[in-house]
Amino acid sequence: MTETRQGWQGWLTRAAKLTDATGSANMRQLVTLRWIAVAGQLLTILFVRFVLHFDLPLMPMGLAMAAAVVLNLASMPLYGWQRGPNAQLFCAMLFDVGLLTVQLYLSGGATNPFIELYLLQVVLGAVLLDRWSSWTIVGVTACCFATLTVRYRPLVLPAGYGGSFFELYTIGSLLCFALIATLLVLFMTRITTNLQGRDTHLADLRQQAAEEDHIVRMGLLASGAAHELGTPLASIAVILADWRRMPVLARAPGLLAEIGEMQAEVQRCKRIVTGILLAAGEARGEAPEIVSLHRFLDGIVDDWRALHPGVEVDYVARVGDNPQIVSDPALKQVIANILDNAAEASPDWIGFRGERSGDHLVLAVRDRGPGFSAERIAGFGKPYQSSKAEPGHGLGLFLAVNVVRKLGGTASVANRDLGGAEVTLTLPLAAIALEEGP
Repeated sequence: MTETRQGWQGWLTRAAKLTDATGSANMRQLVTLRWIAVAGQLLTILFVRFVLHFDLPLMPMGLAMAAAVVLNLASMPLYGWQRGPNAQLFCAMLFDVGLLTVQLYLSGGATNPFIELYLLQVVLGAVLLDRWSSWTIVGVTACCFATLTVRYRPLVLPAGYGGSFFELYTIGSLLCFALIATLLVLFMTRITTNLQGRDTHLADLRQQAAEEDHIVRMGLLASGAAHELGTPLASIAVILADWRRMPVLARAPGLLAEIGEMQAEVQRCKRIVTGILLAAGEARGEAPEIVSLHRFLDGIVDDWRALHPGVEVDYVARVGDNPQIVSDPALKQVIANILDNAAEASPDWIGFRGERSGDHLVLAVRDRGPGFSAERIAGFGKPYQSSKAEPGHGLGLFLAVNVVRKLGGTASVANRDLGGAEVTLTLPLAAIALEEGP
């Protein structure tokens, strides 16, 4: 239960980091939008002042744009800030609403057709913010709109325009609509992509947490079964030893040979049970087995060959400076399971390659069998994905994927061009390397 709880706590931690990263990505979108707004405001103010000859207060409006520029420059170092993404976005949007209100106040208030830009803030708030924050943006923009209907600096038409204010207002409304529509399509698609990526990653994390929980429950079942099997295996070993000393059986060489084979199989079962109990506990206990990487791989292949003498194993190991590692029984069992699967598909020959690639160990197991079907490749790493008809099979690759993932590595499968299949495990050497003392 403790391991299960730790697994879900780890998922929650990874989910929280992902949510914060999404908030930071959305903050980048807001900063980009603010740059566009500053550029648009500058061009509009210059056009209205020097082409249409409206009397605008250039100094206050320039200071408002400068404040937006300063905020953007100050926001860039905070792209990686991982605390309270909703608070970041909420404060940034309130600031934008305030700057927009200042610009509208200085340029006609509610009579300015660009007052519709408040809708852009409302829509972005509804998508990016929590519910209470988005409703706060609605309330703030509504109050600002209401205030600008009664308090604002009026726009005075230049001489010669006469009664054409409505025509100018219509043109301004059209330009504002086109601007809002363009920005919404542009940024909503980017923001939606960010949110969809977050949701997809969260779904993957949930699936990983569920699979890790399944692994924990299987480990508990396996360790319990190992404890239960210890006593009968010991009893069988004692009985077989007594049989070897019986005079009747001692005179039958054929029976003695079979008893010897039975004793060897019992010892093998006892080693498997011991390995399960070791893997269920601390793999790196007080007295872990320290071996070189080459010896670790050689030992796996030698043990496997002893149990499968009829299978040719094409084994190659290129491990560079041959670092010292901690012999992990779970990883040994995973590699042995993959070798077993390859031998079942290709009883005459399998290939096993272990090589160092930078800071990673790459293990590849090949066979000359029929390969993987498209369905099995698509379901790779899922439990009970097996070509065997019997129930309960298909856990070997599932366990391999989860053990490798726990060590920070990856696992993949592919069909070979010349026939057969290949399973590749990529592990960071730091995950199995001997930890140096302080």
